[in-house]
Amino acid sequence: MVPWWPISQVHNDKKMRVPLHRVWTAGRQSKRETGHRELPHMNIKSKQHLCSRIREVNLVPLALACAAIVTPGSALAYQQVSAPQFPPAKPPVSATEKAPDRAAAYYHFGLAHMYEDMATNYGRPEYATRAIEEYKLALDADPNSKYLNSGLAELYLRTGRVRDAVLAAQEILKTEPNNLDAHKLLGRVYLQSLGNVQNGGPSEKVLQLAIAEYSKIVELQGNDIESRLLLGQLYTLAHDTPHAEEQFKAAQRIDPSSEDVVLNLARLYSDSGDMTHAITVLNAVPADDRTAKMDYALGMSYDQLKENKNAIDAYSKAFDMEPDNLDAERGLAQALLNDNQLGAALKHFEAISVADPQDAQTYLRIAEIERRQGHYEQALTTLKKAKALASDSLEIGFNEALIDDSLGHYDEAVQSLQGLVKQTTHLDGQYAEAEKNNRSIFLDRLANVYREQNKTDLAVQTYQLMVAMGGEYAEHGYQGEVDAYRDGKQYEKATQVAQQAAAAMPKDKTVQLMLAGQLADTGNPEDGIKLAKAQLKGNADDRDVNLVLAQIYTRLRRWKEAADQIDAAEVLSTKQDDKIYIYFLRGALDERQKHYDSAEEQFRKILAIDSSNSMTLNYLGYMLADRGVKLDDALTMVQKAVEQDPQNGAYLDSLGWVYFKMGQYALAEANLRKASERISTDPQVHDHLGELYEKTGRLKMAASQWEQSLQEYARTAPADAEPGDVNKVQKKLDTARVKLAKEESAGASPKQ
Repeated sequence: MVPWWPISQVHNDKKMRVPLHRVWTAGRQSKRETGHRELPHMNIKSKQHLCSRIREVNLVPLALACAAIVTPGSALAYQQVSAPQFPPAKPPVSATEKAPDRAAAYYHFGLAHMYEDMATNYGRPEYATRAIEEYKLALDADPNSKYLNSGLAELYLRTGRVRDAVLAAQEILKTEPNNLDAHKLLGRVYLQSLGNVQNGGPSEKVLQLAIAEYSKIVELQGNDIESRLLLGQLYTLAHDTPHAEEQFKAAQRIDPSSEDVVLNLARLYSDSGDMTHAITVLNAVPADDRTAKMDYALGMSYDQLKENKNAIDAYSKAFDMEPDNLDAERGLAQALLNDNQLGAALKHFEAISVADPQDAQTYLRIAEIERRQGHYEQALTTLKKAKALASDSLEIGFNEALIDDSLGHYDEAVQSLQGLVKQTTHLDGQYAEAEKNNRSIFLDRLANVYREQNKTDLAVQTYQLMVAMGGEYAEHGYQGEVDAYRDGKQYEKATQVAQQAAAAMPKDKTVQLMLAGQLADTGNPEDGIKLAKAQLKGNADDRDVNLVLAQIYTRLRRWKEAADQIDAAEVLSTKQDDKIYIYFLRGALDERQKHYDSAEEQFRKILAIDSSNSMTLNYLGYMLADRGVKLDDALTMVQKAVEQDPQNGAYLDSLGWVYFKMGQYALAEANLRKASERISTDPQVHDHLGELYEKTGRLKMAASQWEQSLQEYARTAPADAEPGDVNKVQKKLDTARVKLAKEESAGASPKQ
């Protein structure tokens, strides 16, 4: 109930010309909308039957409203509802009056508040204007009322008159520099201004104004978590990490378990690239107390560090808490895919596609899994679904090319990739970083398909387009050119490209080391070693140099020196990925010396850390199969490697060789033939095919493969072949020729 004061009880001819029969009192409705202020108590002393004079009016502090009343362009501004009419505003109180007239102030404040209500309830912007006029009249009556001044400033802001709001707040601060409400109003204004210019980047001036206001707010109200979080975010926007961290930690001290505090602090570290610190902040919250958002953020942090198992665990917890959260399920599905758990990943992606059938990215991931599982036709069908939702997607075209490549449809793959390259070409040669990244992926895959087709010159031309992009892309492009020439056994041209790269990028250590390795492989080992050692600086960056020297010495069969360089690199290896590569080089060094048990021990160390390391799975699987031991383990390992990279010719050769050793000749032939198509210049692949053909009674085909093997060995650099391999193949060929000659002399038809 809202009580009304009858005219007969409250009236003053001199000061109250407008009846108060509609003025709301302190007993106003209790169910007001959030954001609307309650009227202050009115203490009235009156005589019996008639109050001839209002003796005393006390204004109490008003709670500043936060909800907007009318904003330009809002639905409220256009809503037309039948509303009651009110009398015109009372003229301002004479400026000659010295004492504040609080009765008149209260009266106009009451009218102002009613007009605010009308503006809200009936969608009539003119009532907002009348409310402002009444506020001004109230201030004329009591100019020094901080509550009225604050109220008017707030009303200006809610009605879209931002400039007037700022001026009003600044006027308050001239006399009351510590007025919290005025600082909060200015802070909100500046935040809104920052939001309005985000597309063009925040205004540095407005950003600093916002920081200044919120700095004052937290000074006046130190336990206000929300204000500290906002100030921390503003500092983050200003790239002032230390001050942002200071505010987030202050908020953390107020409420250590606050979700907003934990997430903001973790995001600060994450955005600055300190993922380890971000994870520490999130893990500091007990597992049972973490929210779904915290576990999701933890999963994202582990993703960045490529710690797939931990990412899976965190995403799983977030998904368990919120099974309908598609973002959590997407994170979990991608983490499973990154960990090569294809079946589990596929299950989640298929569930996502049902819940959100318009998500083209999910269909892309499903197609990727189907391709890696060898289900190429299914993958193409799934890609069509993705294409129907995002016909201009570059990623869809790229995945189509990958499937064509997997099927051996090289011309179709080339055509698709050429289209992507053309689509991403800028005539001025200027590219954004994201465009460079996409373009480099397309160019690299196109060059690889050319290499599979033995089209070395086209591959080199493609890599040259990468070189033109400069920076790390140029480095990768030069390395690609060198590798393409090496694949084609054109070692002299490979060396020329490496020298050209070293001259073009004299300060690039990676390029100089590339030339060092090429020199060492092509008859100039001491020159290569000298150039590599020249890159040593006596600091942590020497690790890369130590690793290259270790590989050079290994290929030169200088075992002791290779081991010394690996040991030196290990001292400088602090990250887990760094240590994995140390174990790999040490395992390869042991294997080259035929120390198979110690080699296996090193490779097992890697798989204990990263069970999906494809390079290690292939190397160890092939090593075991070549010796005819632990064949089941070898098959599992190589299958996992091929699953991750179905187009890798070396992996396909290993898989075919494992099947051969297991006596599964049909599967062996299928994979060895695929390998031969992709790396036809590899002498070992031809040797393996020769063994298969001999075993299956096709001696003439075996002899042909061994002849090709010897031809490729003749063109191969000594560093790329084991000393006894050529003699072994030659012996096999000689034996086959003798058998074929005997069959011919006996009048029998030679076995094909």
